[in-house]
Amino acid sequence: MTNWIRKNKLSIIGILVGAISGFLYYKFIGCASGTCMITSKPINSTLYGALMGYLLFNIFKKDAITN
Repeated sequence: MTNWIRKNKLSIIGILVGAISGFLYYKFIGCASGTCMITSKPINSTLYGALMGYLLFNIFKKDAITN
């Protein structure tokens, strides 16, 4: 388990940072009318932020070279 965590540390950090950012976006900016698909509910913006954080942080992940 700890080996898996070490191997995917950057992705996990990206998910956490993205989820926190998504929730904070909902909390402070959000959607006044309630018709916005992503920012109308906190779960939607949190999950969307987690996905975007994962994708963003995964760009910087180095791939292992195998022969």
